[in-house]
Amino acid sequence: MRRLFRWLTALSALTLTVSLLQPPSAVQAGTQLQTSEAQAVLAAMTPEERVGQLFLVTFQGTDAHDQTHIYDLIANHHVGGVVLLAGNDNFLPELDDTISSAHQLISSLQTIEAEAAARAEADIQSDDRAYVPLFIGISQEGDGAPHDQILSGLTPLPNPMAIGATWQTALAQQVGAVAGSELSALGFNLYLGPSLDVVETPNPLAQNDLGPRVFGGDPFWVGEMGRAYISGLHSGSDGRMAVIAKHFPGRGDSDRSPEEEVATVGKSLEQLTQVELPPFFAVTSPTETNEITDGLLVSHICYQIQGNIRATTRPVSLDEPALSAVISLPEFETWRGNGGLIVSDALGSQAVRNFYSQSGENFLPRTVARDAFLAGNDLLYLGNITAENPNEDTYTATLGILDYFAQQYRTDRAFAQRVDDAVIRVLAQKFRMYDEFTPSNVLAPESGLARVGASQDVSFEVARSAATLVSPDPEELKRLLPEAPKQAERIAFLTDVPLYKECTTCLWQEGLGVDALQKEVLRLYGSGGSGQVFASRLNSFPLTELEAMLNEESTTDIEGILERADWLVISLTGVADGQIALLQRFFSERSSLIRDRNVILFSFTAPYYLDPTDISKLTAYYALYSKQPAFVEVAARLLFQQVSVQGASPVSIPAVQYVLLDVTSPDKDQVIPLFSLDQVVEAIPTNQSMTPTTEVEPTQTPIPLYRIGDTITVRAGPILDHNGHLVPDETPVRFTMITRDESGEIPLQMESFTEMGMARASFPIDRPGEVEIRAVSEPAVNSFVLQFKASNEGAEVTVVSPTPPTTATPGLVTPTAIPTPDRGQLISPEGYPLLGMWLLVLLGLVGGAALMFWAVSRIVSLHWGLRWALSVFLGGLLAYNYLALGLPGATEWIASSAGAFGVLVLIFAGQVLGALGAWIWMQILSGPRSRED
Repeated sequence: MRRLFRWLTALSALTLTVSLLQPPSAVQAGTQLQTSEAQAVLAAMTPEERVGQLFLVTFQGTDAHDQTHIYDLIANHHVGGVVLLAGNDNFLPELDDTISSAHQLISSLQTIEAEAAARAEADIQSDDRAYVPLFIGISQEGDGAPHDQILSGLTPLPNPMAIGATWQTALAQQVGAVAGSELSALGFNLYLGPSLDVVETPNPLAQNDLGPRVFGGDPFWVGEMGRAYISGLHSGSDGRMAVIAKHFPGRGDSDRSPEEEVATVGKSLEQLTQVELPPFFAVTSPTETNEITDGLLVSHICYQIQGNIRATTRPVSLDEPALSAVISLPEFETWRGNGGLIVSDALGSQAVRNFYSQSGENFLPRTVARDAFLAGNDLLYLGNITAENPNEDTYTATLGILDYFAQQYRTDRAFAQRVDDAVIRVLAQKFRMYDEFTPSNVLAPESGLARVGASQDVSFEVARSAATLVSPDPEELKRLLPEAPKQAERIAFLTDVPLYKECTTCLWQEGLGVDALQKEVLRLYGSGGSGQVFASRLNSFPLTELEAMLNEESTTDIEGILERADWLVISLTGVADGQIALLQRFFSERSSLIRDRNVILFSFTAPYYLDPTDISKLTAYYALYSKQPAFVEVAARLLFQQVSVQGASPVSIPAVQYVLLDVTSPDKDQVIPLFSLDQVVEAIPTNQSMTPTTEVEPTQTPIPLYRIGDTITVRAGPILDHNGHLVPDETPVRFTMITRDESGEIPLQMESFTEMGMARASFPIDRPGEVEIRAVSEPAVNSFVLQFKASNEGAEVTVVSPTPPTTATPGLVTPTAIPTPDRGQLISPEGYPLLGMWLLVLLGLVGGAALMFWAVSRIVSLHWGLRWALSVFLGGLLAYNYLALGLPGATEWIASSAGAFGVLVLIFAGQVLGALGAWIWMQILSGPRSRED
């Protein structure tokens, strides 16, 4: 089919529509045939049908019968798509199955459009109306609430920052593939994401920053992760998912949350091209079509593109000169020419409403939609848009917008042309997903639901690869924490518990359970696992209870438990509710509770909120980034030192002097590989992990002789950063060729830049002499050396490898093998009895008591038989508790030599003491009676 597309492209290269007049390129192969099909559909559309294709609408609830507003908007007003939101109660957990219910709802929405088209075709009074499938959109960013819409049934996937912390594009692709596969199985075909924002300079004091919703703080790596994630979405959905990357043109440095107020980024267009825009360049110009985003979601943010920012400066989403200046950049030219969509962010947001109010304009939905459309947006996401009139709901406002656009279409020829141009792009995108517009080709089969929610292994791999040790360094951690928690030690868990609702009428639920980490510890290391901890020695409290303790309002024994704890484990999931201030208050007002204790903090959010003083109070500070179950499990394994950290923060952490710009610069201790292009070098595939795991060695192969007059082309790399990953593209590399002859040294330098960790340069061989070529990428100044003797006869190149300084080999840390507990083992290495020993002891206690009851009841009386049996049982039980509680001497004796036999001897000794106590008891009670007799 693609060959046919290329053939048709060659024949029709001069027949592009006015809206798509751009220089032809290879990646346009499929677009022009789809444009032809789109024009055929457009020709059969009424003005109302054309206008309807421009809008993404929302609605309340899960009903789509013929009396509902959404039915009317689809069947009679021909909207182009619907976005489903948890906040609109489109996913109700009280239904039997959220996933099946979502699938049924989406199928119902698509069926409304199909049946309406069929009725129009059957009506002889109506023009033929083509069936055009709906966009069904969702924003599902990962990490559960509040940035996921479906909170149960799907595989719990991580947020972008957790993916970024792995520095592995292969994992980004796998997560994207799971999301694409599962969402498309439900019937979604429009994905509002991923976020390609860059947090270049984190602000630890900000409470409404993007946090873990971004891939990181380096433009190159955000772009690489975004490309891989988009590729996964496309491949996982079999090409039936339109991906709309956000928040164009970048909001990483915005000063507030743009959902509530139009934020500002005080950067010029030239400055935006340095940091904010490169990730969007990366996803609009790859050679692999799967990595290309289908659209860009324009954010409601003001930029310093058209002069200074003032109160009346429009957000770029509503400003035609500003948006045009960005979209007209050469980097977007080919993508835009191939039909790339520009999509507005929600026009009904509070930020847009506030902007119109503050600038002295009335907030009229039709005016807002018109401004957004004329600014250059092809697809308008209305969101829950309403007018200022309290009696007008979203449905009424939407009808007003549709009627206004249809009227403008009929009366304004220029407006109509812009509508047609945008509709062609929308239809072409739908044809890219569905080669044929038929219900059977569009509706997702119910059989596809079987693959939903079954990819937890991908999340665990991301969690294991993302886990980061923020402080201290690994060597100091070994000194501070030489061992994992022991069986006799007490652990107190303090958990930041986020709350969420799955719907507006649902009960509040915990995003991370107050005892989630404790449960995971018990599952892995309790009596049902390796037996390293006792449940009775673990306690969990929410941070709200910690606040109550500080306010002298607690009704629990939290302070006493913290005083007795050997380990204090804090789980942090956010900062918006004053969590950092609460921890600082705890460290200050109850310093005695953290003194001489192991204080561990797991950040299940971004890692840059704590200051140096806060971190100094911690024994260890780990970043997990996401609060999904797989990350809680990895936190438990880190606590018990059974996995090694493999990740590195993808954003700067000012408190520990972790500066991403320095970290991603070339490692000064490496020796840069250097080859001539005639030598074989294994390329690093772009769709796999960009972290080399083995050192590249030059392989000598037969090469031609280099003579005077020839040109030698050399390549340096892969060049690695301080974390052992490829340096970002455009990292400068300086090549130097030195020719030595009788007159001395003649140097020649060439500047180059890396691409995929490699850089190249070409040198002319124009004089005889001894030639050496080296490469430097500051601060890495050592490289292999190419040597040859330039002459008219020619010479082969020799590669000389200098002795590198002794350093740790960069790359991934090999994880420690997780030991599997031996179920037949009775005693732990520390000398504590395990589950099997407890069962054996219980048998001995019951057996000894029963034997004593039988003997004494026959010799003395039944009454004294019960007393003797009870005494023997309690004596043995006290002896066992002496061991289990780790009281002096017991565990050392058992662990050193006695083993299980020693435990039984100890229990028998306790039973003997119990029998002695029963005999003394009997003598005391029998004595007075004997004297009376």
